[in-house]
Amino acid sequence: MPEVAMLHGRADPAHDGVADYTARLVAALREHGTVVRDVPVDPGPRGALAAARAARGADVVHLQFAPSAYRFSSWPGLLGDLVRAPLVTTVHEYGWWSPRPWRLPARLGLADAESGRLVPRSATVITTNGAHEEALRRRHPRAQVLRLPIPPNVVVAPDADRATTRRRLRIAENAQVVVFFGFVHPVKGLRYLIDAVARLAGEHPRLHLLIVGGFTSLALPDDEAAAFRAELTKHVADAGATDRVTITGHLPADEVSSALAAADLAAFPFTAGATTKSGALLAAFDHGLPTIVTQLASDTELVDGETVVVAPAVRDVDVLVTALRRLLDDPALAARVAAGGRSLLDGRDWQTLAACHHELYAGLA
Repeated sequence: MPEVAMLHGRADPAHDGVADYTARLVAALREHGTVVRDVPVDPGPRGALAAARAARGADVVHLQFAPSAYRFSSWPGLLGDLVRAPLVTTVHEYGWWSPRPWRLPARLGLADAESGRLVPRSATVITTNGAHEEALRRRHPRAQVLRLPIPPNVVVAPDADRATTRRRLRIAENAQVVVFFGFVHPVKGLRYLIDAVARLAGEHPRLHLLIVGGFTSLALPDDEAAAFRAELTKHVADAGATDRVTITGHLPADEVSSALAAADLAAFPFTAGATTKSGALLAAFDHGLPTIVTQLASDTELVDGETVVVAPAVRDVDVLVTALRRLLDDPALAARVAAGGRSLLDGRDWQTLAACHHELYAGLA
């Protein structure tokens, strides 16, 4: 039975998606029988050296990589040279930085614009979605890339009652509820979704927007989170939508599931486009919600009219209005994309993901 050293940032899973993913994966691996050594990595040279020491003796070292998890420090990128066991790197954020100055080093397997020495030194690079996989294969043709899709990050509550939840949230029983779920941040595009809902009030007077999720996260500390919440609340008032927008803040997982079950459709108007690396998006699929996304062109799983409705531009109220109209006015389309989104989740569960990791570790060890 191989022993795995799991290296990751120190973020609180309640305030960071990668930390939540890592905690769930470690729990599932241990249930599967994999021996996992938990190794937090601090930014800076001392943190990298301490992590390498803590990983000694493990059969496989697995690093969960997102630049934000290490405060954009470049030092964790040297862990590929500091650890002796076979290295696995899961890339959670990728494709943001220009690869131009790094093209030759990447193709020679020397260095990577975003991960330093991690991708070149990894025996296997794990990616969670098609967009990242395409970027990795293009930049690093020599890398061994394995795609392991993530599961939803909220379990469907079996006893959720739609009417009770709506009363608790002070939403009318006959409202047409559009829900957004996830960490609330400027890049999630909620200003544009609020304006789209306000603009549709005349056509759909029962339309209501439910924003579910905390503002404080690794990317948005307490003071910035409070300022953004105040800004977003003011934006709702300025749009004349105070009576048709509900902002819950952070909720426990069971209440998130109840809120999703009480909605009619979901929207993820991310300013960089949505991909299936979003556990929140997958949770909406799992709750049977027809879903609107702004899409990255390279994520081929999000197909307009089949698994989602695509708003084909970002930061654009008009395309969101059109996408909302399509779902609100076409029940057959809504049913089709809800079923298509749900079908994407076949085989996506934490037990299956743990089994795939265990098989990978055994092969490398």
